[in-house]
Amino acid sequence: MATSTDVAREVARRRTFAIISHPDAGKTTVTEKLLLFGNAIALAGTIKARKSNRHAASDWMAMERERGISVTTSVMQFDYGGCVVNLLDTPGHEDFSEDTYRTLTAVDSALMVIDGTKGVEPRTIKLLEVCRLRDTPIMTFINKLDREIRQPVELIDEIEDILQVECAPVTWPIGTGRSFRGVYHFGFDRIIRYATGVGDRIHDFASIDGRDSREAREWLGDDHGAFVEEVELIEGASHDFDRRAFLDGTRSPVFFGTALGNFGIRECLDHLVAQAPPPGDRETESRAVDPQEAPFSGFVFKVQANMDPKHRDRIAFMRVCSGRYRQGMRMRHVRLGRQKKVTDAVTFMAGSRVRADEAYPGDIIGLPNHGGIQIADTFSEGEDLKFSGVPNFAPELFRRVRPRDPLKSKQLDRGLRQLSEEGATQVFFPLMTNEIVIGAVGSLQFDLVAYRLDDEYRADCVFEEADIHTVRWITGAVKDIEDLNRRHGARLARDGGGCLAYLAPTRANLSLAEERWPKLRFAATREH
Repeated sequence: MATSTDVAREVARRRTFAIISHPDAGKTTVTEKLLLFGNAIALAGTIKARKSNRHAASDWMAMERERGISVTTSVMQFDYGGCVVNLLDTPGHEDFSEDTYRTLTAVDSALMVIDGTKGVEPRTIKLLEVCRLRDTPIMTFINKLDREIRQPVELIDEIEDILQVECAPVTWPIGTGRSFRGVYHFGFDRIIRYATGVGDRIHDFASIDGRDSREAREWLGDDHGAFVEEVELIEGASHDFDRRAFLDGTRSPVFFGTALGNFGIRECLDHLVAQAPPPGDRETESRAVDPQEAPFSGFVFKVQANMDPKHRDRIAFMRVCSGRYRQGMRMRHVRLGRQKKVTDAVTFMAGSRVRADEAYPGDIIGLPNHGGIQIADTFSEGEDLKFSGVPNFAPELFRRVRPRDPLKSKQLDRGLRQLSEEGATQVFFPLMTNEIVIGAVGSLQFDLVAYRLDDEYRADCVFEEADIHTVRWITGAVKDIEDLNRRHGARLARDGGGCLAYLAPTRANLSLAEERWPKLRFAATREH
């Protein structure tokens, strides 16, 4: 067991954050440029030693590569500025919001990427609401300065008005689009000059110290006076960066740049390493766990099957919350009450993985398994803990599913159960029929399920309309549940975790059921 001093030293070095955005804001490009600065990739768009494959490093699933969107959470670790950075690239598509929410339970801060040509978009609003539930510190990167973006002041006002978070500009653009010349860094009183043609590699952009310096006057020429006037106006009208307010989740440092041009990313990463919080306390059902405690603990926030189709394996993504993981250690799988010797945990670099010799709070490790590990499972070095705050949401769309070939029923059943356990979809088994119903947040989720059933389980399937408006999980006294079953057994089902659910055909039907059985709880969410 590691000493508290050893753990404390390593905890202080960790920065674990997620990247969030509306689709097409440039999040995946930001991710790969961060990896570039962390020396995790040799050239933007390629993992080291795989230069022939120019897909973005964080989009490792075949479907993601084909469609150019992120539909699963990628986990990447790299060293930068004396810190160990754990970067979680979340699904960009709105249909995969549950996966994003679970990811946000595993991080200590988030980087919000905003498309400067569009401003605040619906997906951004939803993600910030989720971050606000946990008071997650947010950094903001306004992207695409090499295009004709909206007025920077207008973007700042919109973020503050719609997202209800104070903005503290750390950098400010000098021109935009074809006139984009660089940014001014308020904290360093420094101009950083933009240059084109270096977006796929690390480049030390030329800089000028002092906005009133002779060099600044010569470089800006006739535009110098307007530039100084603008930055002085912004200094007077905007919020200063305040670390306490940032850590409380009420104030966001704002950076401007172009991820495609690899400009503005370094300043953002430097700030994250210097100011973002290291791992903090984590709540369990019984107590708060201090990351500096010597005994190991962690929770699973994601399960991914078939990351390597050649081996048909499953990986449980675990956030380490306290202590130190050591290769070969024994840990307690709390839900099952079993001891497990772990010799094969891995760390990640997008699609590739390496054996983990050790890991500390804030790190994400993968536990290879053949089933038995579920989302929200807690592992500890003996204590019966259960980390809280990893919910299931009621789906919004439903389909009945059957195999195109009736002889593939077993493959379909196995595939759906595995996809349900990893959170890719929710599956319901009606009590009175042999039908299978799946639920999703958006239609793209059905496409992913069909693709993976066919690709990984050889179970080509057919989706059919289901007369279900919504689902509610049922808890209460046995006699009340039995009465509901007698009257509406055709509307009851068990989900993939064995929990009882009511499949309501209409909102009115749900309201009527709630009125008739007031002692039962019809819940729109349930803890994993």
